[in-house]
Amino acid sequence: MAIGAVLKADACENYTDVDGIFTADPRIVKNARKIDRISYDEMLELAGLGASVLQTRAVEFAKKYNVPIHVRNSQNEKEGTWIVAETPHMEHIVVSGVALKTDLIRVTVKNVPDRPGAAAKIFGDIAEANIVVDDIIQNVMDDNTANISFTVEHGDLHEIKPVVDRVIKELGGKTSPIYQDDLAKISAVGAGMKVHTGVAQRMFKALADAKINIQNITTSEIKISCIIGKQDAKNALQIVHDAFELGKTK
Repeated sequence: MAIGAVLKADACENYTDVDGIFTADPRIVKNARKIDRISYDEMLELAGLGASVLQTRAVEFAKKYNVPIHVRNSQNEKEGTWIVAETPHMEHIVVSGVALKTDLIRVTVKNVPDRPGAAAKIFGDIAEANIVVDDIIQNVMDDNTANISFTVEHGDLHEIKPVVDRVIKELGGKTSPIYQDDLAKISAVGAGMKVHTGVAQRMFKALADAKINIQNITTSEIKISCIIGKQDAKNALQIVHDAFELGKTK
């Protein structure tokens, strides 16, 4: 991407072993469909939420210098997926794709003193340990304490435990952290969420009808993510994909 930007190229061709970016992981969702065009922001969200075709840093660079990316298969001449600047037409598509991130751990710290700087101390020390934190939820209790939960990749468990134990002790916390390691995150991404209503309800209802419990919810302007049990992960991906009819030819 950097070379393409310096050369002011018309596009950057990215060759992979798949035909492009799909509406979901085709190894899990059999009716996943190749996306013809997707915005930089949508691709950034999908890449950060489990879609592994492109790295977020490459997409960020392409967006900054407005270099279109063409993701295509190195084994054929088929048109792949174009990653480009957002256009008004893209908002007509409510959801462009769904992604799944597995092997998540939720860290819950209870009875943290509810005072200015407590959260900054916790996440500052975690950042210094080069551990990336995902979803964060804080609940303030009536006794002037707070419960803080956040998720990290399973591979960071060994590194994060001593950091959390130390910082909680320094803050005067009296409860040992709780680590839950059987979680996954299902996400729906689409530029159309900015102008369409009922997207979250549609996703939640699809999961509820399948008896899949939602444990945490996070959103952005073009993303809805739900933390669920890992045992439901693959089924949830198919269910949400079908709820938005992403397998149908546009």
